[in-house]
Amino acid sequence: QVQLVESGGGLVQAGGSLGLSCVVSGRTFSTYGMGWFRQAPGKEREFVAAISWGTGSTDYADSVKGRFTVARDNAKKTVYVQMNSLKPEDTAVYYCAASTRIGLSSKTYEYNYWGQGTQVTVSS
Repeated sequence: QVQLVESGGGLVQAGGSLGLSCVVSGRTFSTYGMGWFRQAPGKEREFVAAISWGTGSTDYADSVKGRFTVARDNAKKTVYVQMNSLKPEDTAVYYCAASTRIGLSSKTYEYNYWGQGTQVTVSS
């Protein structure tokens, strides 16, 4: 199995920044890429960003493009998302996920493993 553990969530004022990390452990040999998703109360889980382990290719949701940056450290099996210029609408539980699919995906059903989530709250 694969285990994912997110960290770095917290409370920040609008316009501020937060960085989230996700450490991957276990049987990671078959994973291709990592995704970040978020879910606000009463809303569906939505795609935020993705990155491939192999090439570092990235993908971003339009809502975060230009504000969020995703990166990875293959040696440490860690993915990171730097969130800048945060808005109240960014408030959500943020999840990292691992996929065995070849190619990046923005779809929740194409991810096989999920972390427990970390709360990000942006106050106005």
